[in-house]
Amino acid sequence: MEESSVSATSPWARSTGLVRNGVTAAAIAVMAAAASGQAQPACDPGDGGLRLPDGLCALVVADDVGRARHLVVTERGDIYVALRDGRTTAGGILALRDTTGDGRADVRGRFEGSGGGTGIGLLDDHLYFGHDGAVLRYRLRSGRLVPLDDPEVVVADLPSAGSHAAKSIALGANGSLFVNVGSLSNSCQGDDRAPGSAGKDPCPELERRAGVWRFEANKLGQTQADGERWASGLRNTVALALDPGSGDLFGVVHGRDQLHQSWGDLYSEREGAELPSEEFHRIERGGVHSWPYCYHDRELGRLVLAPEYGGDGETAGRCVGHREPLLAFPAHWAPNALLIYRGSGLGDRYRGGAFIAFHGSWNRAPLPQQGYNVVFVPFEDGRPLGSWEVFADGFAGEDVGPRSADHRPSGLAVGPDGSLYVADDQGGRIWRILPR
Repeated sequence: MEESSVSATSPWARSTGLVRNGVTAAAIAVMAAAASGQAQPACDPGDGGLRLPDGLCALVVADDVGRARHLVVTERGDIYVALRDGRTTAGGILALRDTTGDGRADVRGRFEGSGGGTGIGLLDDHLYFGHDGAVLRYRLRSGRLVPLDDPEVVVADLPSAGSHAAKSIALGANGSLFVNVGSLSNSCQGDDRAPGSAGKDPCPELERRAGVWRFEANKLGQTQADGERWASGLRNTVALALDPGSGDLFGVVHGRDQLHQSWGDLYSEREGAELPSEEFHRIERGGVHSWPYCYHDRELGRLVLAPEYGGDGETAGRCVGHREPLLAFPAHWAPNALLIYRGSGLGDRYRGGAFIAFHGSWNRAPLPQQGYNVVFVPFEDGRPLGSWEVFADGFAGEDVGPRSADHRPSGLAVGPDGSLYVADDQGGRIWRILPR
């Protein structure tokens, strides 16, 4: 099915009679009270399995929703969730509404059945959706959960072959639409992920991939050629967000894999597990970052020349002068969502800082897998202070691993009352974190 012809009234868009026929005045009054902070819901016993800082608690908003990626919450409290295709579940957009004020979604709607996606965002009265190969938008109408109109194609024909097809998006109040276009390969080798294969120099992927592109959010029918390559050399910036206070764009980048497997004469198994860093960057116009030629080593505290380009695990070489990260996280934690928090519902210490959802590692063997959490990064004057802390944990459950984990954090959003929402694409759960 063509993306431009999907109907919001197709089977994917059908929901309950409440959604089709509008909502009652009583339900709207309940939602308005909840959004204004007058009716804070009760948290779950055990906080839905999460471990949280003192003074905070959590409730499960919805369960078994599918492969939930990024999400956004409207001023009224409605939730829109981007879903990726799964083996037994279809992707698209899930819409959730609480009409009783208990914090649980009792109404669900579903639309956009032509394929799954990752990115989602709101601008004015439109909902934007990042497919792997396009960005669509829907007009939202007052009182209705599911859009009435067909989607409009904002950007078409984005590269999606090979690795890192997910398109995360960030929308600015000035009409900017930023889109992550991840790399085709692990490290731009002649033979991807093959032991000892040299890197292509220059790397041809950098022309159309491994960067962030800027488009006009209110212009339809664009292609990648109509956009501006805002920054390059970013392997895969699934965690992408604008600071609503300053307007600055930030991203946390997935680092490359398999240093030991591909270059066993240079890197031990431990080094393959502990390298390289996941990098937190401010993404500026015209910025040239270091992938695939370099990677960041947390132990050395700097960029290092990649072995595909003649590196030996210590030499900096051509990496001198490239942009160092603002902050470096442990290897392979897989940053999948970023939120610059400007709310007040969680307390003053979190306002202005950043939350990052780490999806969790698959390739830290023989060391234990790590990540599977949400961390907090304090900011000062719009920049990270240089430290971070685990904010929410317990998602994975007893068995931490990509296939065995109960849940894997993949999306973050802030509600109208300052609550933090977290989505998971493993168990299909959505939590809401708020004061106890």
